[in-house]
Amino acid sequence: LASPMVHCFYFRGGAELLFDGVKKHQVTLPCQPEPWDIRNLLKWIKHNLLKERPELFMQGESVRPGILVLINEADWELMGELDYKLQDQDNVLFISTLHGG
Repeated sequence: LASPMVHCFYFRGGAELLFDGVKKHQVTLPCQPEPWDIRNLLKWIKHNLLKERPELFMQGESVRPGILVLINEADWELMGELDYKLQDQDNVLFISTLHGG
């Protein structure tokens, strides 16, 4: 089993409103047989952190279009997106670029 890892997840640009207005979550992910990747992380966030309107955060198994994901300040598209394997102390930032009228 992989040892527990500590991560910070940040929600900005309005995304934090789906998480009770909390912008920073410091989380120790539970041990599991497979390494944590972003795909599994998003499922975990949906079930453990997301408070309302999951359709505004997720679409299928990924984030919905309009939510930027940065891993340690780098665009997740450069890191492998859903397949990126989380490392200890990673910071993952979710920024909503969707603004209601």
